[in-house]
Amino acid sequence: MRFLNAKNIGGSLLGLLLLFGTLVLSSATAQAQYWPNQDQYRRQRDYERAQRERERQIERQRREQERNGTWNDPYYRDEDPYYRNQDPYYRNQGRRGRNGDNYGNFGGSYQLRQTALNAGYNEGLKAGRNDRRKGRYNPQGSGAFRNATKDYNSRYGDRYAYQEYFREAFINGYSDGYNYGY
Repeated sequence: MRFLNAKNIGGSLLGLLLLFGTLVLSSATAQAQYWPNQDQYRRQRDYERAQRERERQIERQRREQERNGTWNDPYYRDEDPYYRNQDPYYRNQGRRGRNGDNYGNFGGSYQLRQTALNAGYNEGLKAGRNDRRKGRYNPQGSGAFRNATKDYNSRYGDRYAYQEYFREAFINGYSDGYNYGY
């Protein structure tokens, strides 16, 4: 009987040790997964702190240059077109529209916008060339400009947005056709 009793106690003890070892290992795994996330948050926080410091430094330099009268200097880095195109901070400054193409954002789908811009520019180009031959400059006098519905389809969406895109592109196409005779 003693032999059976010792066997049961030994098995129970072995089971408890196995359970304890599993718990210890699982908590170590959970800690290992937790720390890299903390590191990511720390890096993000440090990056944001450095970004704010850079912005403060730029603002201090701008104020200093305003006091010295050199802010409007054309050779200053912010005004130099070479640096303005190279520096990613300035690459997106002064752009309108969704794609930085200097057309406004009046809403509507991508297809509505692109169709209106293409149709408007092409119609403006034709009207500009015709007016150049006739010796007059009147982009708003064109019937295509007033209607602004060439290639419009109701499936595209809002007609008002289409007309706004069309008219903006028409003006650009008109000036290119009139000035350069494309």
